[in-house]
This record gives sequence, structure tokens and C-alpha cells, in this order.
Amino acid sequence: MVSEGMQRRAVALFWAFVAALLQPSMADVYKVGDSAGWTTIGKVDYKQWAATKTFEVGDVILFEYSPQFHNVMQVTHAEYRACNASAPIATHTTGNDTITITSHGHHFFFCGVPGHCQAGQKVDINVLRASSSAPAPSTLPSPSVPASIVPSPSPSEAAPLLRASSRLFCKLWLVVAVIGAIV
Repeated sequence: MVSEGMQRRAVALFWAFVAALLQPSMADVYKVGDSAGWTTIGKVDYKQWAATKTFEVGDVILFEYSPQFHNVMQVTHAEYRACNASAPIATHTTGNDTITITSHGHHFFFCGVPGHCQAGQKVDINVLRASSSAPAPSTLPSPSVPASIVPSPSPSEAAPLLRASSRLFCKLWLVVAVIGAIV
């Protein structure tokens, strides 16, 4: 027999899980270069690294590096292509920089230390729209990014929807498991 106190706790726990279920999915955090981090050592292929990820608005991009030897500059597409560090949009120098993606499209970053960008320490974070049959105007390259130059994404555009549905499934499974354990 279940006591009244246990019953109240079960109901409270149930509503806590329902509230958690209804919250929007949390953003993912992507460490640029994975275990290698943001570096010129080891010849990290940041283009390949980015191609294996499906970025969404709200995701956090983490740059970890030694601030004695590197930095992170957010730049325009033209500056990115030319490795031109003369007028960055933003410069980060802590060695543990987090940048929250707030819009769809391309976000260009490189290390502004002379020679590092040319050596491949640069990354294009491309945030696609989650699902649509045709690209929305804001997902098309900006006028400063000719369409013929922008690489087509290798991850499926269905991946964000799959990721969100798997998060929802995990939350539902957790609610069912807890309710089952209580009852």
C-alpha cells in the first residue's frame, strides 16, 4: 500500500518531469577541433570538423586554446577567404571562448596570429534551417558570399529534427521509467 506522503511525492515528481519535458531542448556545445582544440599543431582539418556537425541557432561554439599563442576572430566571408585580420567583427582572447550562435547562415572564424589562418586555423560554422522544403531567404548566402563559393553542407538537413525528436523520446522514456518505479 502506498502512503499519502509517497503519493504526494509521486505526483510532485510527475509534474516536475512534465515541466522538464515541455521545456525547449537545450543547446549543444561544440568544442572546435574536438579533443585537439583550437590549434595549429596536429594539422586539425576544421573544414572537415565543421562538416560533421549539424549546428542550430542557440548552439554554443567553444574555442579552447593557449591565449599565449592563439586568438579567435569572427570575420566576414571576404576576410575569411583572404585571412585578413585587419577589421574583425569580434576578437576573443581568453583561451576558453564561448560563442552562442544567434542566427542561421555562415559564421566565419580564424586565428588572427600571423600565418595561423593560412596554415588552416579557420572554421566556417554553417547554421541551416531545421526543416523546410525550400531554402528560406535568410539561409541563402549573403551578397558578400557568392553561391558558387559556399560549400554545400554534408550533414542532412533532417539531422536537427532527428536530434530534437530523440531528445523528446529520452525525456518521455525518463518520465515513464520514474512513474513506473514509483507505482
